[in-house]
Amino acid sequence: MIRLMTAKDSMHVQQIVLNTWSETYKDTIPEEIQKSFIDRSYSDAMMLMRMERTYVLVAECEGVPIGFANFTKRDEDGDSELTAMCILPSYQQKGYGKKLLEYALSMLSDAQQLFVYIDGHNETGRAFCEKQGFRLLDVFEEQFEGHPVETAQYVYYIHSPVLA
Repeated sequence: MIRLMTAKDSMHVQQIVLNTWSETYKDTIPEEIQKSFIDRSYSDAMMLMRMERTYVLVAECEGVPIGFANFTKRDEDGDSELTAMCILPSYQQKGYGKKLLEYALSMLSDAQQLFVYIDGHNETGRAFCEKQGFRLLDVFEEQFEGHPVETAQYVYYIHSPVLA
C-alpha cells in the first residue's frame, strides 16, 4: 500500500534511511558523513518540514512502513524533483519503488518533468531510474558533506513541453 506520510511515520522513515544508506553507500561514502547527513536531514523537525513543504509517500507491507519517496511540489516551470527514495534492502526489487513512483506521478499530473540526482556509484538506483523511463542528462563531480562524489542527473518527462 502507498499512502501519504503522517507524523507517526517519522521514526520508521528515519530507520529506513539509516538502513538503506548504510547498505547502499557502505563502500563509497564514509559512515560518519552518512550519519551526520541523516541526523540533520531526517531529524524530527526536518521530517515535519518535509511533510509541510513537499510530498512524502510511504510504502507499507502488511501495515509496516518499508520504504518512502519524497518529492517537491510542481514549481512555476512545471518541474518537480524526486529528492529521496529509499526501500529497505530486503524489500528492494519487489515493485515498491515502481508503486511509489507511479503514485508520485499521479500527484504530479500537472507537472512537465521530474528530476532526480543520484550518486553515480548507486548502481541499483540508477538501474531503477533507467528501467522506469528516466533519461540521463548529465554526470558531474561535486562535494557531498565535504566528500567528493559523482552525481548523475536524470529527468522523467511527465508531459512534453508545448512548443509555441
